[in-house]
Amino acid sequence: MDQQKLPNVTIALVMAILGFVCCCFAGIPGILFGGIGLFLVNSDEKKYQANPEGYSNYPQLKTAKTLAWVVFGIGAAYFLWSIFSIYQMGGIEGYMEKVNEAMEQYGIEQ
Repeated sequence: MDQQKLPNVTIALVMAILGFVCCCFAGIPGILFGGIGLFLVNSDEKKYQANPEGYSNYPQLKTAKTLAWVVFGIGAAYFLWSIFSIYQMGGIEGYMEKVNEAMEQYGIEQ
């Protein structure tokens, strides 16, 4: 039987790598890209479960799934840390006050 490749594995790997690179932006890109990668991996995993002999790139699927979970976890942790940090500064008003102080310190006008 001629084996084919699972269709979404490459896209899921790209999403996970993008999420890993961008997860330092308040965690939101990590959550988004990791979630999309997990969705794509789960759809391909269902296809593989239905016909395991028909697909040749299952190891790459497992790698993409692991990387997507790691990116999702890092993004979620960073997002929660950002929320906690804003809360510790006194909410959004305290955060904005700190931002304004930093801008004045560096001579940036608003």
